[in-house]
Amino acid sequence: MRVLFYGDSITDAGRDRETDYQEASYGYGYVKYIVEELKAGNPDYDFINRGISGNRIVDLYARIKVDCWNLQPDVLSILIGVNDVWHEIGAKNGVELDRFEKMYRILIEDTKTKLPNVKMLLCEPFVLEGSATDGEERWGKFLAVYAYAAVVKKLAKEYGLAFLPLQETLSKAAEQDGAAYYLGDGVHPAEAGAKLIATEWLKLFKEEIEK
Repeated sequence: MRVLFYGDSITDAGRDRETDYQEASYGYGYVKYIVEELKAGNPDYDFINRGISGNRIVDLYARIKVDCWNLQPDVLSILIGVNDVWHEIGAKNGVELDRFEKMYRILIEDTKTKLPNVKMLLCEPFVLEGSATDGEERWGKFLAVYAYAAVVKKLAKEYGLAFLPLQETLSKAAEQDGAAYYLGDGVHPAEAGAKLIATEWLKLFKEEIEK
């Protein structure tokens, strides 16, 4: 089984882009912890990380042939959405909510056509208060991520795909230990956040994908 992880810097997590199937190619984020868990008991599994820092949904679609379809994954895990909001806040180069939905829908439909047997797992984008999201006005703008998360959930339901909820899990954990313990700047996972995401991902994978 080939599992491909697709997304932005949260998935990228400093991976070595010159290699595949090596520890450095998985980065230091949630993908690393998923691979460590699954590889131990599944030597026939292979894993590919194709996260690229800064990506929005339009960037994922632009490179999907070379970074997904050509690699023929059995499972495609997608985590995208925060940059579609963040890039608008910082540089007026985000992806509006309606366009986000249109592009995500096209990505799903075209992937199902190109890879009819692929299983897709859609991860909910998330955000917490932190150094990148600080300030009442700025935080208010970042709350738009919730609407993008709702779109991802809707699309997963509509197309019968696995959906991984993450916002509530991270928010509850942050209430106990502080947001920075899980998301260092409110967006990018610290070690504890990466491990928490991996734990939730593995539960869903074993319940809905691996069965």
